[in-house]
Amino acid sequence: MVDSLKKPALQELRPGTLTPSKETILTPRFYTTDFEEMAKMDMSVNEEELSALMEEFRADYNRHHFVRNELFDRSFDHISGEARKLFIEFLERSCTAEFSGFLLYKELSRKLKERNPLLAEGFALMSRDEARHAGFLNKAMSDFNMSLDLGFLTKSRKYTFFKPKFIFYATYISEKIGYWRYITIYRHLEQHPENQLYPIFNFFENWCQDENRHGDFFDAVMRAQPYTLTGLKSRLWCRFFLLSVFVTMYLNDMQRTGFYEMLGFTTRDFEREVINKTNRSAGKVFPVIIDVDHPGFYPSLETCVSNNEKLATIGASSAPAPLKFLKKLPYYASTVTQLLKLYFIKPIDMEKIHGTVL
Repeated sequence: MVDSLKKPALQELRPGTLTPSKETILTPRFYTTDFEEMAKMDMSVNEEELSALMEEFRADYNRHHFVRNELFDRSFDHISGEARKLFIEFLERSCTAEFSGFLLYKELSRKLKERNPLLAEGFALMSRDEARHAGFLNKAMSDFNMSLDLGFLTKSRKYTFFKPKFIFYATYISEKIGYWRYITIYRHLEQHPENQLYPIFNFFENWCQDENRHGDFFDAVMRAQPYTLTGLKSRLWCRFFLLSVFVTMYLNDMQRTGFYEMLGFTTRDFEREVINKTNRSAGKVFPVIIDVDHPGFYPSLETCVSNNEKLATIGASSAPAPLKFLKKLPYYASTVTQLLKLYFIKPIDMEKIHGTVL
């Protein structure tokens, strides 16, 4: 975990081309899955909703949205020093995450085309959206005289295998949290234009609607596969993935408070708003959600943040590796303890609130 806590230096593969950030527990990951299991899935239980979503995807509301305008026709040298580094890192991480989604969705569409055409089309149309997002972000990096070598990224990243139901949980939450992050930034900058340091944020209102539709697609897929949303195992996995995404976002962003402060946010307030709204969105489909209002929830996250800072300090020291490891052990143990405490906070039972089993 310690490597994930260091702010990685932006390294160039060749002049103007970034080497992708070192993979850590907190960096955007690339996924693969069991294509055979996915191909055999019967979507007929919720085919009407899925077909309606296909109509929205085909309408392609954002087909003319990702076009750079005159706001980009100027120098951005006023964003310099640490601020420039933070902007490039934001663009690089965002581009990597979008490109990861593109690769997964594209491969799924290709593998399912002949055997599960409804799912295949959904994934194909989502891969179209993700490719636009990644390309737009990569083009934005050129304003800072940088780009990300996506071909190198495809070959160099390790792929994490997730069973289909885990793909559904993780991508549903990721798409919804992406929506709330983007719309929160957009609305904030709409009210505080003095913090609008770079024009890409003007595109976030329409952009986040892609994220929202993608989340709705996975919502509909899970409803077509009732085992993903019913029974004890599903309740445990829903808690696990919600908590994993929330913790990852919180730890990542607390390392980058400078970026959010540049936009005029108090980072902790931003985190709470995004987590709370994503959690409520998840409650519309998941049988349980995290009790983020529990008095121990955010204090445990803060302990993890503090542990990470201490681990980074130890990692950066000149002490011998065995001594570093021994010094890190108490902080590793503390973080594991806090994560277990978070997981065992009594969840909110959405089935009881809705008065029915989803």
